[in-house]
Amino acid sequence: MTIDNKTGSLILGVCIFLGLSSLGYLLGSSAIKFKEYERTVTVKGLSERDVDADIVIWPIQFTAAGNNLEDLYEAIDGATNEIRGFLEGKGIDKDDISFTTPSITDKSAQQYGNQARPEFRYTAMQTVTVYSKNIDLVRSVMGELSELGKKGIVFTGGGYQSQTEYLFNRLNEIKPEMIEEATRKAREVAEKFASDSKSSLGKIRKATQGQFSINARDKNNPHIKKVRVVSTVEYYLSD
Repeated sequence: MTIDNKTGSLILGVCIFLGLSSLGYLLGSSAIKFKEYERTVTVKGLSERDVDADIVIWPIQFTAAGNNLEDLYEAIDGATNEIRGFLEGKGIDKDDISFTTPSITDKSAQQYGNQARPEFRYTAMQTVTVYSKNIDLVRSVMGELSELGKKGIVFTGGGYQSQTEYLFNRLNEIKPEMIEEATRKAREVAEKFASDSKSSLGKIRKATQGQFSINARDKNNPHIKKVRVVSTVEYYLSD
C-alpha cells in the first residue's frame, strides 16, 4: 500500500514537471513571437505631380471718381461695357464674363474735424470677373489690358480681391496612381532599412494617407500646380 502511494506520487510529480516544462516552453515561445511582432519600422513615401490648372478666375477692378452720382454711374457703366467689349473682342466667351454692383464711397460723410475738402466727393469701384477654362487665352489677354488704360480706365491691383486665382479640379483623376506611388516608395524605404539591419520586412501594421496639397509650383507660374501627398506606413520586422 505504501509502495503504491509512492509510485502514484512519483508519477504525479513527473506529470506536473512535464506539464510545467511544456507550459514554460509555450509561454517562452509566445513571448519571443510577441517580441518579434513588436519590432516595427515606420516610413514615409512621397508622390508629387506638376499639373496645369484647369480654371482661371481673373478679377479686373477699376475705379472712377466724381461729384455727381448720376455722372459717376454713367462713367462706371461705360467703363464696364468697354471692358466687356474688349474681352469678347479678344475671344473670351461672354458667358465667362460677369460683373458686380459698383461700390460707392461718399467721402464727405467720412470727413472729421478740419480735414481738407476732397476734390471728388464720390469714388466708385467695380469688378469685372473672367471665369474661364481657356487659361492660355486669358493669360494672353492679361498682357494686353493696358490698351484699356490708354482709354482712361483706372485699374486697381495688389489687393486680395484683385488677385488672379488658378484652380485644379481634376484631383480624383490622379489620386489612385499617386497613392500607389507613395505607398510603393514607402515600401522601398522600408525594404532598404530591413536589408541594412539584416531583418526581413513583414506585413503592414498600420498605414495612414496624408492630405493632398495643391499649391502653385512657383510664384512666377501660378497656373502650374504642384500636387503632393505623403503616405505613412508601419511595417513589422523579423529576423
